[in-house]
Amino acid sequence: MHRIVVLDSSTANPGDLSWDFLNKYGTVEIYDRSTPEQTVKRAENADIVIINKTVLPESVLRSLHNLKFVSLLATGYNVVDTAAADKLGITVSNVPSYSTDAVAQQVFAFILEFANRVGVHSQSVLSGEWVSCPDFSFIKAPLCELAGKTIGVIGYGRIGRKVCEIAHAFGMKVLASTAHPEKYESDFVKFMSIDEMLPQCDFVSIHCPLTPETDKLVNADFISKMKKGAFLVNTSRGAELDEKAVADALNSSYLAGAGLDVLSTEPPREDNPLLGAKNVWITPHIAWAPFETRERLLGVTEENIKAFCSGSPINVVNSPEKR
Repeated sequence: MHRIVVLDSSTANPGDLSWDFLNKYGTVEIYDRSTPEQTVKRAENADIVIINKTVLPESVLRSLHNLKFVSLLATGYNVVDTAAADKLGITVSNVPSYSTDAVAQQVFAFILEFANRVGVHSQSVLSGEWVSCPDFSFIKAPLCELAGKTIGVIGYGRIGRKVCEIAHAFGMKVLASTAHPEKYESDFVKFMSIDEMLPQCDFVSIHCPLTPETDKLVNADFISKMKKGAFLVNTSRGAELDEKAVADALNSSYLAGAGLDVLSTEPPREDNPLLGAKNVWITPHIAWAPFETRERLLGVTEENIKAFCSGSPINVVNSPEKR
């Protein structure tokens, strides 16, 4: 039997799902969250560790002498030093593609808020403005139809493609930028470079992985190429935005709005310039978190653990040497 430790269970499963499936594979300890100081002590005897955002650098991995398998409650695996895991013979598996529909849905939650201004109008009604209005209808902020508007999608992975499909269903013109457009065929997506795309877009949605090339991709130069009055959406990685540049563009009204589910540091620092910017909607990294999505996440996690225990691991993101 294996000794299994879940180091940060609270976000993936705040209590509405069950961890009971783990009992089939060994003894289980579950912690809501673990500080760096607690990580080694809690996992020192474990051979299977399950994490979401707990960081496992080389120094920690070398301290966990029994560890054989890290199962991530996420697609991204940058929190694990996979090169060190390779040398130490530790297998690392992730959960790919579990949140595609949910993240694309969040993109359009932002876009529809920009278009229909449901929040500001509902609040005005609840504060008594409709009761005292002389007319049957009033408009508190500009409204627009999505049909005929242009969206630019930067990154054409599974989520980017889903966003394009939804945009097309709304009657939007769809532009996309990807490193290898020759790999894809679409009747409704026009592929082009970012610089060609930006001046045409009413909405720009970011869907690329965080790499040295995409770090602070959305900077002052990027924004200057956007259409004045466009909207920006980021559900990818917060570090892909130069947050000061985005805040400046919002405060000057060059950007009409931004919808952000991710920030460069999470939780954010109090002095993050976006927290006080005009016309910004920020959600606390929840695009991945609908019940059905998290249920799927735990389901694939069980498959990962079952496969590892049977000697044929799946969804492996590294190349561990044999111990």
